[in-house]
Amino acid sequence: QVQLVESGGGLVQAGGSLKLSCTASGSIFRIDIMAWHRQAPGKQRELVAAITERGNRNYADSVKGRFAISRDNAKNTVYLQMNSLKPEDTAVYYCASQIQGPGTWGTHWGQGTQVTVSL
Repeated sequence: QVQLVESGGGLVQAGGSLKLSCTASGSIFRIDIMAWHRQAPGKQRELVAAITERGNRNYADSVKGRFAISRDNAKNTVYLQMNSLKPEDTAVYYCASQIQGPGTWGTHWGQGTQVTVSL
């Protein structure tokens, strides 16, 4: 079975930085798109950033210029560097990956990691 595990969340003051990581393990042949989503209380889950296997990136308008997504294909790991954090960035951040395995294909999700930004 495929498992995604996130780490790096925590409490930080406005203007600070955090770096999230997510590592996939299990029966994996290749990973196509890797992405970060977030969900704040009372709001719908939204896409924050995504990156293809070859390194093509896109970002939500609200995080452009502040966040950077990257990946290490040899380690099956995706990162999200978050700078100039704002209170409105407070949410649970989820890793999602499109993974091809032995006779399988599907989108997998991590358990989420809490990011809290205080004034």
